Amino acid sequence: MVWLVMGVSLAVMLLAGFPIGVALGLTGFLILELFVGGALQLGITAGWNAFNSFTLSAVPAFIVLGEVLLASGLGARIYSGVSPLFRRVPGGLMHTNVAVGTLFGAVSGTSLATAAAVGSVAYPQLIKRGYPAKSVVGILAASGTLGIIIPPSLILIIYGATMDVSIGKLFLAGLIPGFLLAAMFMGLVAVRARLSPDWLPDDREAVSLAVILRSLVDLWPLAILMFAVLGTIYMGIATPTEAASLGVVAAIVLGFTVGELTMKGLLHALIAAVRGFGAIALIFLGASILSQAISILGLPAQLAQTMGAMAIGKYELLLGIVLLYLVLGCLFDGISIMLMTLPLTFPLMMNVGFDPVWYGIVVTILIEIGMITPPVGINLFVLVSLTKGAVNITEAAWEAIPYWLLMLVSIALFTLVPGIVTGLPNLFY
Repeated sequence: MVWLVMGVSLAVMLLAGFPIGVALGLTGFLILELFVGGALQLGITAGWNAFNSFTLSAVPAFIVLGEVLLASGLGARIYSGVSPLFRRVPGGLMHTNVAVGTLFGAVSGTSLATAAAVGSVAYPQLIKRGYPAKSVVGILAASGTLGIIIPPSLILIIYGATMDVSIGKLFLAGLIPGFLLAAMFMGLVAVRARLSPDWLPDDREAVSLAVILRSLVDLWPLAILMFAVLGTIYMGIATPTEAASLGVVAAIVLGFTVGELTMKGLLHALIAAVRGFGAIALIFLGASILSQAISILGLPAQLAQTMGAMAIGKYELLLGIVLLYLVLGCLFDGISIMLMTLPLTFPLMMNVGFDPVWYGIVVTILIEIGMITPPVGINLFVLVSLTKGAVNITEAAWEAIPYWLLMLVSIALFTLVPGIVTGLPNLFY
């Protein structure tokens, strides 16, 4: 009966156009009232516990950091500094998109900020050089997703805070998978450029070592930001929350001194950050209330017992969860999916013996896939909007499919060789 009430309530409210956070919260209140009693007090307690978290306060800080980087124009400086490295490689500046998406993700923490910042700089330059617009949008959308697996990552912070998993371990675990995915994307571009010479314009140039070194020197603001955010965490100087605050201060100072940040731009960035966190906070509040109801009624334990009685193996369970996330990725944004599903899927996966850090990386990659899966794929919409009608969402989605498949391949690889994910955390902890 609980499952029926929960399913019907969520379906009715979402179809009626309720915001996801409201639908989750009201469903939680309904379940508490019908099956537990004292819904109001329990719901308030769940909300208080959710937001009274030092770790979770890193979320708004990283959102501010991403918006400030976007407003300061530092993305253009990073792009210009990296592009000479790939002028001789088959695929040319398409590789630069992946590399800059990776580097930008290492300081922004959000996929949306990465896709918007890199896309706004890269798209006009590549179109001017004759690159096919839909291919540019496809790789920019895929590269933007790297911002949520390469630390610092907003998704990993929320996962760690809600599931009580070490954020330091999660950040270390995201390094190798993130760079491996970037290498896979670049490999795909190089192979496609070799097999289809007419796909991209041949704009390869002979670039001297002196030019490359000068361009790399221009990346010093990025090095400062990476040290402020990641260096302080790994050296034990700051917690992720404190590091996020240091990153915001460093981004503002660099934005005013070497970037294009103005007081008006800073104000717009802060307003955009408040709006962004407001949307996340509503979802988080609703999910916390529903999670409280699910936990009190012992639904994860019941589901685990049912799965055990059905003799479903751990890898069959993993396959089912991957399929679930792929379907939900067509309908919801990543944070909504994660907060809706983790109260049920996390206990199940731990019950059959999966590592919580490993599962966090897998969930993050599945959320990455959702970001380039229509009709909701937010990265696709952001980049299609930059083209001013030159590329439609269908064309962008088709171009993103090869990268979509590579992400699935990476999950299979990490399942076969879990040490790729867990090796660094186990080494340092």
